[in-house]
Amino acid sequence: MPPSEHSEKIYHHTTKHSYLSVQLNPNYVDASTQPTSFKVYPKFYRRVKLNPNNPTHAFIRLTGAITLEKLDKNGVDKLRVNPSAGALYPTEVYLQMRGIEGFIDGIYHLEVENNYLTLIYELIDDGLENYIIPGKSINGFIFLISSVYYRSSWKYQDRSIRYCLLDSGHHLGAIAASAYLHEKNIKLIFDFDKLTLNADLGFENKEFISGCVISGEVKEKQIRRLRLPIPFVCGTDYFQANQFIEDAYQATSLQSSHQKALEHFQFNLNRERFFENVWNRRSIRRFQKQFISQETYWRILQDVQQPIPTENFEEIEIYSVVHRVEGILPGLYQGTHLIKPGNFSEQTGYLCINQAIARDCAVTLFFVSDYSSYQTAMQLAGFLGQRVYLFSNYWEIECSGIGAYYDDEAQQFLETNKDVLYVMAIGK
Repeated sequence: MPPSEHSEKIYHHTTKHSYLSVQLNPNYVDASTQPTSFKVYPKFYRRVKLNPNNPTHAFIRLTGAITLEKLDKNGVDKLRVNPSAGALYPTEVYLQMRGIEGFIDGIYHLEVENNYLTLIYELIDDGLENYIIPGKSINGFIFLISSVYYRSSWKYQDRSIRYCLLDSGHHLGAIAASAYLHEKNIKLIFDFDKLTLNADLGFENKEFISGCVISGEVKEKQIRRLRLPIPFVCGTDYFQANQFIEDAYQATSLQSSHQKALEHFQFNLNRERFFENVWNRRSIRRFQKQFISQETYWRILQDVQQPIPTENFEEIEIYSVVHRVEGILPGLYQGTHLIKPGNFSEQTGYLCINQAIARDCAVTLFFVSDYSSYQTAMQLAGFLGQRVYLFSNYWEIECSGIGAYYDDEAQQFLETNKDVLYVMAIGK
């Protein structure tokens, strides 16, 4: 079916889970066949080792660092500052720096595995601005998040279009957290010429740009397109194409977001404590059916719903299924409004494909949206998800993101026609 025949929601609806679909396709994979999850450019490229004692280096490093290594039966798991569905980490970070002391003006790749910045393109009168904010120049930083989609589709097949976009949002949230800690203003951009940029970055069909963050001084200046092609380097050791994902990305890249005035997040937390939470963030795999305080719950919701610094916007509504919050009647809520009372812990566990974390937590959060740009909506859901992780940890409770749920049944339970984009569980 050609893209012109698709509505803005067809790709999300095509990847819905139901009780029957999960039973018919349990989607087992052989862990020994997992593709590599780190992209490395050839050894002859110039590299800068990131020094945590250098403020600029520390800012960049925290946007994509490995924060824990642990052994399992398949080898070493290298867990990162950003959460990822199945710990598959499809996202990569590219960074343009212009006018930054100690760096050549150029485009760099963040080599997460080895803590390097790799210079992949040197600027003259050209740059990423032409694709993102034409007619302007950024004296500072332009971050690009890309998805090496086969790292995710290896396991999640067509539904990985969701996970790639959610993980892009997580990664944008990690950049935002580092920016707050290093006192840098940022702006997220989702509506730009992604398809042309992919081609000029040489990504072929194996990687695609999803989101962007700018930080620095914006000047009125015409910057031309990249004058030279960038050699292609594959982000996996082998690759299998998925036409559905490629079509979905192409079609949804052409959708325009809603627009709003730019507002900035007001960071008023203890920086040292927040840094520790950023560095130690983990997805909890088990909750103990314990209560959390009402004060903690409201603080998390208040922090999560602070303004997102972007003009490209899709409204994400959060429904809360309260199971165990002191002083709050169990039931389904939208904000402070009680939609229906009841103990729904068993039902939320069922809706999330019988995952105990959705049953045993204190609160299950459902993110829904009636969007015009699918890419923007999913990335904003992931961005808010990263906030839920960090603010839950800051207020001393745990969190886990849930991407697998019965879509239609979840909508019916929430009594909404809007698409369910993401589910999160918080508790002790």
